[in-house]
Amino acid sequence: MLTVHHLNQSRSQRVIWALEELSLSYEIVHYQREKNMLAPASLKKVHPLGKSPVVEDNGLILAESGAILEYLQETYDTESRFKPLDPAHKVQYRFWLHYAEGSLMPLLLMKLIFASLGKPPIPFGLRALGSVLGQGVQKTWLNRQLETHARYIESHLAENSWFAGDALSMADIQMSFPIFALLARGGIENLPHIQAWKEKIEMRPGWQRTLEQGGPFNIPGEG
Repeated sequence: MLTVHHLNQSRSQRVIWALEELSLSYEIVHYQREKNMLAPASLKKVHPLGKSPVVEDNGLILAESGAILEYLQETYDTESRFKPLDPAHKVQYRFWLHYAEGSLMPLLLMKLIFASLGKPPIPFGLRALGSVLGQGVQKTWLNRQLETHARYIESHLAENSWFAGDALSMADIQMSFPIFALLARGGIENLPHIQAWKEKIEMRPGWQRTLEQGGPFNIPGEG
């Protein structure tokens, strides 16, 4: 039996989604974020890094979303429904699997951090300075970076139904968390193809079952 160690409002939502799309049986161990939005210490009993997602499968313990999704596809997707066979689409597939956490998510994490510098738990006396610093970094550098990435993704989806070809793949599942975060935090307008991709995701029965199993999906720092 596959077991997902699932932290609410986290990247582990996409692992549950992958399992639903693969129609696999699994169980979920639920964890709740602390008041500071960090993962609880109990996750370290499962994996030394104390992060989510973590998946257990027949004694094997796997961390890292991309590695988990690749493992699930290679092990259980016997008909290769979620990895393209076309050579050009395979290149796209590999790129977006790595791009999601390697390029886009670090910027979105910085966005969350710099937007929070004027708020608790920053000490009261430093919040004004923190707010100025955070807004300055966002205005002079970070927002421009996010704009560049958003336009890059938008242009790709303008020419492709999905991230790696004509059907949903593990690349789309991997990209789901950063795309939802980009739309929630980026403050970037006129992204119709990204919005359309998100709406296609939300209409899928597999995604809807994911919300039933994993709970409501709200990006930390949204709004």
